[in-house]
Amino acid sequence: MNKKILPGHGSGGKMMNDLIENTIRRIFGGSSVQIDDSAVLKLPHGRIAFTTDTFTVTPIFFPGGDIGRLAVNGTVNDLAVMGAAPVYISCALVLEEGFDTGDLEKILLSMKSEADSAGVSIVTGDTKVVPHGRGDKIYINTSGIGVFERDPERRDIVPGDRILINGTIGDHGMAVMSERNRLASSGALKSDCAHLNHLIKKVTDSFPGAIKFMRDPTRGGVASVLNEITKGRSFGARLFEENIPVRNEVKGVCGMLGIDPLYVANEGKVVIIASKDAAERILDVMKRDDNGLESAIIGEIDEEFPGKAYIETEIGGKRLLPLLIEEQLPRIC
Repeated sequence: MNKKILPGHGSGGKMMNDLIENTIRRIFGGSSVQIDDSAVLKLPHGRIAFTTDTFTVTPIFFPGGDIGRLAVNGTVNDLAVMGAAPVYISCALVLEEGFDTGDLEKILLSMKSEADSAGVSIVTGDTKVVPHGRGDKIYINTSGIGVFERDPERRDIVPGDRILINGTIGDHGMAVMSERNRLASSGALKSDCAHLNHLIKKVTDSFPGAIKFMRDPTRGGVASVLNEITKGRSFGARLFEENIPVRNEVKGVCGMLGIDPLYVANEGKVVIIASKDAAERILDVMKRDDNGLESAIIGEIDEEFPGKAYIETEIGGKRLLPLLIEEQLPRIC
């Protein structure tokens, strides 16, 4: 492992996973630091989900959202994909000296609006100010608590299970990257930033026991999620290229930058692994939600390449989707 922290250590790829496993969990204790979207904690009268996240996106305002909207929705989604109902969020602000208070108010109003829409309350927080030049305008840390009405949505994955997603991939990462670099041809790009707890609840309430796994494919994108699911397992994940929804604008910018949309961050998407028998009915429920209109079954769990994620191309070829080593899009969330 490198002796210095590099941007890749926050990428969602191999460098970050190695840092977490070989340094953070080694020191804090592997049995106490859970590797999932949220930790599941036992209380005397039930269980809760607990999560925390820090947001450093640049620019802080981007097409389709801002750092505040991103913070609330990211925290809500990390709870929801565990099957928990999000209820409380904290908000800690690190502000750089000289930051515009008008921009701060816009961000806080955005957070309030998203929290109200998601049905969660922002209940506590903290504020720190660092000297000018020692930060980058604003960083936000949010923690969230969710309650379980049933068991967490984590069950044994088996060959034949289907892989679903609730819409187009790569929108957030490409919108932020294009805004940051002022790519003139990318005016139609917009972040997919959204809270998905309402959509997820519709699915889990309608099909109890049919959901094997859920995760929001943020840093590292869909490919990284599937690598984490299949690592060291007796099964692999096969994607069908022709079924994967990608906007033409995203394809265009990705092609220009040499980036695969499957590795680009999303902030309003959920990858669902579901039983074969229920997949089509789950898809129908997802498509009736505003955040799932372009949902699709994009792949399946199989045994052809155990422990690997791969894609079957439109011309019939097969290509492995390895875990990223370093960061290809820094400061996305």
